Amino acid sequence: MTETIERIHEDALPGHESSLSPKPEWQPRYKGSDRLVGKVAIITGADSGIGRAVAALYAREGADIAIVYLLEDDDAAETKRIVEAEGRKAIIIRGDVGERQFSDDIVTQTLKAFGKIDIIVNNAGEQHPDKDIIDISEEQLRRTFQTNIFGMFFLVQAARPHLKAGAAIVNCTSVTMYQGSSELLDYSATKGAITAFTRSLSENLVGDGIRVNAVAPGPIWTPLNPCGGASPEKLEHFGENTPMGRPGQPNEVAPAFLFLACDDASYMSGQVLHPNGGTIVNG
Repeated sequence: MTETIERIHEDALPGHESSLSPKPEWQPRYKGSDRLVGKVAIITGADSGIGRAVAALYAREGADIAIVYLLEDDDAAETKRIVEAEGRKAIIIRGDVGERQFSDDIVTQTLKAFGKIDIIVNNAGEQHPDKDIIDISEEQLRRTFQTNIFGMFFLVQAARPHLKAGAAIVNCTSVTMYQGSSELLDYSATKGAITAFTRSLSENLVGDGIRVNAVAPGPIWTPLNPCGGASPEKLEHFGENTPMGRPGQPNEVAPAFLFLACDDASYMSGQVLHPNGGTIVNG
């Protein structure tokens, strides 16, 4: 597995949060209110960025967490420490969500540690900027889809026999699905697929009492962009084109993932929330 990961990730992605300056803000902004007490959540890409902020907030609200990550052992260990500091349990699971067998491993290890699965957060993703469509290699195209959308299918398939009424699935799509992105053609295409997957999976599972929703963040300060996910020109003015004139922080996105996972959203399925700095989109 390690050899595969190293071969297919030619750049610095997904990147170490510990190396960023300034550091992304993951800390929950308010006291918990027991909205996820007794719940078990699997969060992919939970070692850093939005995933870490979601893990921290879920833990504060009472959930135990399976932290799924690709390469960054130090970041994953820090997320585990954060969860445990909130008084909850955490396990770390290292591997590539784009590999079908790894999803089976995630489910097996989560059930062994916690005995059930209540929430799945499909957050892991990758992006590679290219100014011209002809610069996107077949390997990159396949890899981006494999991580960003195939990985969601694989994990839901593996977990489906263990999801009961009341379970929630929250997928991470993007504002680029709605706006498009001239430098992220393959990434934006996967985010369109994720939105369609969310709506269709909701229709498929809602009759069994399982809710499926998504969050479409705008430009958020995480390791993904400064570690190779954005061109230097775009990074220099990252987030400035939003109505708020700045990038968002992971802890400004995490509450959307919390709302969709807890009973506050009991009448919502097939929907997308948009923490994007004020950008108006349709859908």
